[in-house]
Amino acid sequence: MDYAVIMAGGTGKRLWPLSRRTRPKQLLKLFQGESLLRRCFGRLRTIFDREQIFVLTNARFADLVRRDLSQLPHENVIAEPAVRDTAGAIGLAAGVLAKADPDATLVVVTADQIIKPTEIYEQALKDAIYFINSNPGAMITFGIEPSFASTQLGYIKLEAGQKYHGCKNLIHRVETFKEKPDQETAKEYLDDGSYCWNSGMFVWKAQTILGKLFDFLPACREPLKKIQANWSGPHQKTTLEEWFVKLPRISIDYAVMEKAENVYAVKLACHWLDLGSFTALADVINADKNNNVVVAGLSELLDCSGNVVVTEDQGHLIAAIGLDDMVIAHSPDATLVCRKEDCHRLKELLELVKLHNSDIFL
Repeated sequence: MDYAVIMAGGTGKRLWPLSRRTRPKQLLKLFQGESLLRRCFGRLRTIFDREQIFVLTNARFADLVRRDLSQLPHENVIAEPAVRDTAGAIGLAAGVLAKADPDATLVVVTADQIIKPTEIYEQALKDAIYFINSNPGAMITFGIEPSFASTQLGYIKLEAGQKYHGCKNLIHRVETFKEKPDQETAKEYLDDGSYCWNSGMFVWKAQTILGKLFDFLPACREPLKKIQANWSGPHQKTTLEEWFVKLPRISIDYAVMEKAENVYAVKLACHWLDLGSFTALADVINADKNNNVVVAGLSELLDCSGNVVVTEDQGHLIAAIGLDDMVIAHSPDATLVCRKEDCHRLKELLELVKLHNSDIFL
């Protein structure tokens, strides 16, 4: 059977003070009262029954996820007891689902992406599933056609696409994975035309990715086998807590994808955004006549232009006079005000917040 696994464990510090250690960015209700997680779930529901959708998240977010996705079966939210990056998380999901269904095909997506139109996305997923079910030893990733020379994303280099029976999209063999480049290299990738942004989404057989993890990351073999053996039994929780922390902390790209053969890609020819900052909201939310992006129930902006104004509190009025190119982000106990060009310095700011206020605002 085919399953979808949503990766929803990140915190998203670049959206502070709205996102926190106890409330990640994928649960912020910034899109007509919906969260990124909810929207991701909605896209998958056009292909999968709710029983076929699983969410991997940090243990401290599990109850929040269950409240946001109240239709999801309780056991379909898998709570990770520690942070172990994507290799460990994917290995956990693959082990759990392979035990229940040895022929399981997994679609792995992330919760913090904005994708439209959804029809293109859905067809790409369907084609990838069909290809993997016909070629069970292969692995599929999704490439985003770059619209500019980004230095914040990894890249994949693709060979010429081939038509496969049963697939509307072309299937490309992946030649190589590239890490985040400098500006000059990113420009070269853009001009070359054979490079795509690495979306961080995948399709593969559960048994295939487990085998690759065991081959390329031997240290994960014993922990994943222990967890799998005890899943759905009386010692599931204690085994997970004991062995998950022993998994290497490494991304799936480093651990497997950069080393593996038989890797293919489907191009996603649609608008795609990994929501990593407040300024990125300008790409998905319509601005007013003065180019202000406002996510707030109440706001009054006088002689203001090019600003980003964000709050989830629909009853809180944000008012400003004479501001240009600023970010104002309000939460119940903290407010961020900065120039848009300084958003990249949030990490520095949070170090000061921690130094002077311990962790209470983090």
